[in-house]
Amino acid sequence: MDTKLTLKLDQEVIARAKKYAAEKKISLSRMVEYYLKSLTVEENNDDFEISPFVKSISTGKSIPADVDYKRNIQII
Repeated sequence: MDTKLTLKLDQEVIARAKKYAAEKKISLSRMVEYYLKSLTVEENNDDFEISPFVKSISTGKSIPADVDYKRNIQII
């Protein structure tokens, strides 16, 4: 069930977040929900490690070009 939440944030942060959400074709509300969910999920799952590539998608950060996705190690 969705519930309304009011937040007070810096105007420039809101503008950048709205632009980012639009580029990703997701609502700002849903983006905030996903972010909060990722922060609050219980980290009891040690069965697997999240790859740098998947982490980069969720954080918006880029990953190094020398990452071997199949082996999940950096090539030196």
